[in-house]
Amino acid sequence: MSGQLKEIRGRITSVQSTQKITKAMKMVSAAKLRKAQNAIVEMRPYADRLNKMLMNILSNIEGDASSSYGAERPVEKACLVIITSDRGLCGAFNTNVLKKATAAVSGKYADVYEKGGLSIIPVGKKAFDFAKRRFEKAQIIEDYVGLNSKLEWENVVEVPNRLMDGFKDGTFDSITVCYSKFKNAALQENMSVQYLPVEKLEAIVEGEKNAKSDYIFEPDKVTLLEHLVPSILQTTFQKFLFDNRAGEHGARMTAMDKATENAEDLMNDLKIFYNKARQESITKELSEIVGGAAALGG
Repeated sequence: MSGQLKEIRGRITSVQSTQKITKAMKMVSAAKLRKAQNAIVEMRPYADRLNKMLMNILSNIEGDASSSYGAERPVEKACLVIITSDRGLCGAFNTNVLKKATAAVSGKYADVYEKGGLSIIPVGKKAFDFAKRRFEKAQIIEDYVGLNSKLEWENVVEVPNRLMDGFKDGTFDSITVCYSKFKNAALQENMSVQYLPVEKLEAIVEGEKNAKSDYIFEPDKVTLLEHLVPSILQTTFQKFLFDNRAGEHGARMTAMDKATENAEDLMNDLKIFYNKARQESITKELSEIVGGAAALGG
């Protein structure tokens, strides 16, 4: 019985140590979430408005000015960008994004993948490990492990620049980005969005199929778009990363909060079990003492 009590005490101590870790991780994630949430809340309206303006412009102009990033062509070579976290312990956060990526490979890019024309750019260690293990027929052309921890503009801009160059020179005919869109600390929306070619506004905005925006270009249309379009696409990609980072911290905070609660419940159950075992041990010892006294008295 003493061995059993010792084992239960050891388990209680172990659960208490784990609970301290989960509590600390929850607090760290809460602090990081506040900063990440402020960043995406401030950036999202600006980025969304720029993106809508880009779609509107490319939907309403004709000729060479729209051909670089809005031209649709047969998809023989494609690129899938998968954005996850570098670390785990954030519930199903990464798993859900990877499910979106798997659905894109088996659906939208099924033929391209089977023919060996799919390239993957994983952003985050979880995405890199999954792509390397799961998509054997795809080519991993670059990995950006660690980018999530340094989302300054000069670090982020390398990825969209590479994607835009690849689309312009014909290396990719289509580019899709899978990421997690931040809603709140407990909710993230898993997204699979077409990055290039830029979708036409009438294809995604209900009731605006016949809308025409009258833009005055100064300087000329081609010169302006050569600078404006890349800038908007760079900002849009940075928004993807900001969304994903806020979602990661929210998911980790929620997961660690739940783990802390589960540890508390487990500890209470172990304490009850320990007290019962201890009571049984005391009762048994008393019974042996009474039995021995009775035998001596006889």
